Amino acid sequence: MVGLALLIVLGVATGGAFLLTRGPGDTRPEAAGTPLADARALTAPVSGFPALTPPASPDQASPSSPSPGPARPSGVYATAGTGPVAEPPKAASTPPRLIAVGRGTVGEEVLGKIAKLRNVGRVAVADGGAVRFSTATLNLLAVDPAEFRSWAPKAVADEPRVWEALARGEFVADSRTAALYRLQLGGEYQAQGSSRLRVAASAPFGLPGVDGVVGRETGRALGLVPGVAVLVHAAKAAAPAVATGVKRLLGAGAQVVTIGAGRAKAPVSVPAADPEDTRPAGRGAYHVGRPGSYLDLYRVAAGVCPGLSWSVLAAIGQVESGHGRNNGPSSAGALGPMQFMPATWKAYGVDGDGDGKADIWSAYDAVPSAARYLCANGGGQGGQRLRSAVYRYNHSWAYVNKVLGLATAYARGYP
Repeated sequence: MVGLALLIVLGVATGGAFLLTRGPGDTRPEAAGTPLADARALTAPVSGFPALTPPASPDQASPSSPSPGPARPSGVYATAGTGPVAEPPKAASTPPRLIAVGRGTVGEEVLGKIAKLRNVGRVAVADGGAVRFSTATLNLLAVDPAEFRSWAPKAVADEPRVWEALARGEFVADSRTAALYRLQLGGEYQAQGSSRLRVAASAPFGLPGVDGVVGRETGRALGLVPGVAVLVHAAKAAAPAVATGVKRLLGAGAQVVTIGAGRAKAPVSVPAADPEDTRPAGRGAYHVGRPGSYLDLYRVAAGVCPGLSWSVLAAIGQVESGHGRNNGPSSAGALGPMQFMPATWKAYGVDGDGDGKADIWSAYDAVPSAARYLCANGGGQGGQRLRSAVYRYNHSWAYVNKVLGLATAYARGYP
């Protein structure tokens, strides 16, 4: 298979027990930011927590509940396991023209230089490595489902069950790998660095040397190297010149493979529904019930992410919507009390109150969904990982400082 050596060659060079060993952490430099202790002066006074009253019906809020904002958009559709969500604007699928693997984590400075190369349209970075999976060694990428979706072929990007599976921590195999190793869709396999990993689907990702994709948190558990793989979108005619520039920037030992236009046409495959998995998602790990106030809801929802303080959720809730007082849509199209973009909601939205659907406008669903999203990005680990997780929620270091400063104030004011 063309490009199969991409990750394996790198792994052999490390000489570790894994073909690719975990690095010492995500070493990509963080943009300059104000330390948490210095951020308190930047924050506005914390606001009180309004009461919460469950809506009288699934589609109509109770008059006594906080205003849900404007009526839901008309483009509402159902996806398996997530309930109705607002349909996002259609976005063109822009699969990568090149995939490159460095000899370690690719830093932000190098990524910036790649992005500035002539004829480069988009650049993304993913965690990656070769791991033992049952009796085989597979090359995996670990990605943020919401961010990676537009990099997939259109048929894959349009299949919500692929992205829901990745958000749940499951494995989506490349169609060729699934056929080669006769992987059973819906089956669980022993995976190195983890207990058992469920093969939730197969899809033709069309990435040379990549046998499948997992979510970023699952990748950490498997020991994948952070930020080692780079995806580059460029015009077909410019691909050779761009490949030369990328290889020069990544340095000796890096590998760059051009992705041809002849992509596999295999369909996306998912297992038949499990009759034992028909209960509402909210009855599981993300169930928070219907607390009587935002304060209680933030405290309960923090349990979705061990190590995450409820005060961080409260701070985000204040900044994003004033605890449900202004639910949008925002100028960017974000919706609900925690201001999720619809595409992100499709990957991370949960049914927190167990009413059978994940509702982006419901605080009972939106707050535990925010905890889930932060946790998937390391928010429960504190320190710089928490700062990075909050940055991923809204790409602004001023926003990070404001949120964490408010969190400190909330923790002191509501012990």
